[in-house]
Order: sequence, then structure tokens, then C-alpha cells
Amino acid sequence: MRVTPGQRRRCFGLLRSAGDVWACVLEVNAWRRRRGGAPLVGYQQLCRELSGSGPGTFADLDSVGARSVLRRFSDAWFAAAKRRTAGDLSARFPRRRRGLVPVRWYHGTFTLDGRRVRIPTARGTAPLWVRLAREVPYPVEQVRSVTLLCEGGRLFLDVTAEVPVTVYPPGEQPDPGRVAGVDLGIIHPYAVAGPDGEGLLVSGRAIRAEHRMHLADTKARRRGVARRAPKPGEKGPRRWRKYRRRARLVEGRHRRRVRQAQHEAARSVVSWAVEQRVGVLHVGDPRGVLDIAAGRRHHLRLRQWQIGRLLQVLTDKPTLAGITVHLVDERGTSSTCPACGRRVPKPRGRTLSCRHCAFSGHRDLVVAASIATRTPGGGPTTLATVGLPEVVTHRRAGRHLPATGRSRRDPRRPRAARGSVGPRRPAPPPGGESLAHEARIHNTHRKPGER
Repeated sequence: MRVTPGQRRRCFGLLRSAGDVWACVLEVNAWRRRRGGAPLVGYQQLCRELSGSGPGTFADLDSVGARSVLRRFSDAWFAAAKRRTAGDLSARFPRRRRGLVPVRWYHGTFTLDGRRVRIPTARGTAPLWVRLAREVPYPVEQVRSVTLLCEGGRLFLDVTAEVPVTVYPPGEQPDPGRVAGVDLGIIHPYAVAGPDGEGLLVSGRAIRAEHRMHLADTKARRRGVARRAPKPGEKGPRRWRKYRRRARLVEGRHRRRVRQAQHEAARSVVSWAVEQRVGVLHVGDPRGVLDIAAGRRHHLRLRQWQIGRLLQVLTDKPTLAGITVHLVDERGTSSTCPACGRRVPKPRGRTLSCRHCAFSGHRDLVVAASIATRTPGGGPTTLATVGLPEVVTHRRAGRHLPATGRSRRDPRRPRAARGSVGPRRPAPPPGGESLAHEARIHNTHRKPGER
């Protein structure tokens, strides 16, 4: 959004008023909990409670925006209750106050005129027109809602539109009989094994480097200002406030880079699936590893992995392209040979080798091929559903990220012996290695019985 100082103050006033609505709901439920009554969590009940407060209670926030906050609270409460009913005791009900809460307005309550948007406000207040940074990529009749939110100290307007499913020419539409498996990972966010023995590897090393560089930069900044940091409760000097503002801007830029890279990776998967006429994607659900205690370093990697966002992005884009997505259980796929079905030890490198049938292949693609044979809610069906990948297209996610340069060696990892023979990386393209490099990697898979 491109706003003036006065418009910025009014927009932040709307977000703070939404935070006041959230805090009022928490306070009312706290009173009822102390008195032994049932909490107010239903959307209709919360709306009746809001109507009793009267107009003008929450400054410029209108009733539609306030009801969107109540809808957000009700959805969060019932989602936590559903998870706890399923046995996840780590789920917590919404009981934390928020200073700024996003506000949503639905179709018919706002006005969209090119780059100008009229945000609804309370009755009796001046109209609020704001200007967007770019044109809305959807027709006006398809826009269903707009959401005002703040991220990294900047104001954004999230636009939701109803987009029809892609229509293909006859003979080019996705075939429901062609199934592909998708394995989620950190080094490779998406590894796809198709039905014709072809696979796709999307590299996420640029995303991982962005996380590491951002963490190192954040630590260095905090060490540099630790001595000048104000005590708890103090306002701090102007220089400290400027530092905090700069830190918020850097954090917002980091989040936008990672999010854009994740969308690029999912778009590569969908484009490849459309080319292969894949009609069904079986995606392995790795969220079971979140409950395993493996130390703070591994927990940091899992948090930066953002499994839920990867699953959401990979569900929305294929649906828009007319491809069905099913989540399947991936337990045991990384330790099972797809050729003979026997268990093999999990490899330390990127190549999985079976000592029973002499099969060898890329670890992530082998897992994706095994996931393709799984059925939603069940186990494996047959090993012949998907062919083993032979040609792998390797693409890097996050091509827009800046070059990170030569990374430092991990001191915990031993150095390779001089003269040792091992797998060599593909030669970089002319002009040096870049994040936009796309290489064709031909994997030769040995069939059972070959030496």
C-alpha cells in the first residue's frame, strides 16, 4: 500500500481497534471461566455480544471488520478443540492478547477502483481511500474480500478472488489415471516421481542459505547493540527506536523472500505435472516428525522448514490447475526399496542402495516413488503404479534471492581425505554458478539382477 502519514495512522488505528475486540473477547471469557460458566466461542454468540456494546465503541472500526475478528477467534478456538479431541494435547486455545489483528471486509462492503480502494469505517467517520502499490491481478467482479494487515512494520492489503479452474484443450487435460508422488524435504522442498519414470528435483539450498544468513545477521546485530539496549520498561533513545524499525524491515524482507521462493518451487511442480498430464498428486505428510525431540538445532531446522506452508501452497496451485492432491502416510518410505519392497538402512548421503536387489537411485526420488504407491488413509497398494525415475530435472527454488557467496565449512564435519573418490557435482554453467542454474541430471538405475 502507498499511504500518506494520516492514512497510515488511520490504518494502524483500525488494526489496534481489532486488537481491542480480540482482547475484549478474551476478557469476557476469562470472567465466565472464573464464574464457572461456559465460554463464548460460537460466531453467532460473539456477534450478539458485540451488538450489545453499541456503535462507536471501537473507534473507526465498523461492525463488518469487528465481526471478521470474531470469526477469526471462533475458527482458532474450534481448530484447537478439534486437535485436542484428536489427542494432540499440545494445541492451545486462543488466550494471548494481540496488539494488531488483521481486519477483513467482504464483497459489497468495500470499493475497488483501479489502484484505489475505499476501506469501510464506522458510521459518522470520514471515508478512508488508500492507494495500492500495483494493480490487482483479478477482475473486480472476481474479488471476494480484502484484508488489512501489518507485516514487518509495513501495511499490506491481502486480496482474495474467486478464480476458475484452468480449462485445457481436448487431449491435454490432466489424466486422473496418472499418479505422481511428492516428497517434502529441506534440501529439496519438493521431489516428484512421475508415472513414466521421470522425476523432478526442486533444490531449496538457496532458501536454506537465506535462513542461515538471516540468522547470522540477526545475531551480529543483537551483539552489537546489547550494551546500548534499554532496560525492560524503558522507552529507549531515538537511536534504539531506529534500530528496532530497521530490524522489523529486515525481518519482513526475509519473510517475503522465503515465501516467494516457496511459491516458485510449488509453481515448478505444478508446471511439470501439467506437462506430464498428471491428474493426481500423492503428497507425503511429514508432520509426524514435529513431535520427536531431537535437540534445539534440529528443532530450528524444522521451524524454518515451514511444513504447513509448503503443504498449503502445494494444495492451492494444483487445485487451480485441475489436479487432485491427496495427503498420504510416508512412514517407512525412506527405508523401503521400491523395486523389491524390502527394508534397507537409511542412507547418509543422497543415494539409496539396496543390498538385496542391487537397486540404486536418488534417495528423495525413491521416497517419492514409494509415496505414489500409497493410498490416502491406507498403506501401499502396488509397486508398479509408478515407474522409477530415470531422467531428473533439477531446478533451484528462490532464484530471486541474492548470491550468498562461499559458505563456511561446518567445524563438526570432518574434512574429506585428499585424493578420495566420491560423487562430483555437475560443472557450473559458463559465466560462473548462479541461483538461476538449471541442469539436466541423468540418473542411471540398475535393475534387479544387474551388476
